Amino acid sequence: MCTDIIEQRNVALDQILAERRSYRVFTAEFPPDDEIRRILHAGLLAPFAAAAVGNSKDYFRRFFVIRNGSTNLNAIRHLVMNHVAVMAQELEHGMEKDPNLRKKAGMFFQRLSAIKAKGVVPGIGTAPFYIVVAERKGFPPVELQSLAHCMENMWLKATALELGFQLVSVTSQMSGNPEFCKILGITPGEWELMGCAVGYPTDELSPSIRPPVDDVTRWL
Repeated sequence: MCTDIIEQRNVALDQILAERRSYRVFTAEFPPDDEIRRILHAGLLAPFAAAAVGNSKDYFRRFFVIRNGSTNLNAIRHLVMNHVAVMAQELEHGMEKDPNLRKKAGMFFQRLSAIKAKGVVPGIGTAPFYIVVAERKGFPPVELQSLAHCMENMWLKATALELGFQLVSVTSQMSGNPEFCKILGITPGEWELMGCAVGYPTDELSPSIRPPVDDVTRWL
């Protein structure tokens, strides 16, 4: 391949990697469905744990696209808010008994408490699309690693399309919730979940600041 073409491809990729950011404020405008499909296709191309899921007639990865304002989105928002409240209560009781847990989980508890107080889960109902990705469980359990690859691919594709992207990590807590899984049409406990919000960002964020590679690298 021509050296100039290789350089052009790397310049474009480097720019996308540098521009990838977490957007948390979106406009109400819905991106075209075709752009969402392109993001999902990028996720489908991500690596997966073939040795863990084995051979199956049913595919290892599923995508669920939920529109803001829909009946399903409203039901999901209610379920997740209830789960956040339970998590906050259980964590508070645990921290009362365990000082070490309070030290480790204090900031996370504050975040749960803030979500509970506002009554809004960031990314669910705050963006045009809430997308849930399901990865079939296998052995050894590496579903979350596969989902991380999938989310990164989707994130980079969204960046290339100039769309905002926000991880909704609380989604992973819902994989065993029967009502949540019923909405998706999957069996509770058989799939690991992760979610994200996608839409047009209201603001343009500056590139991420990272240290020079040589400052954090040892050549052994």
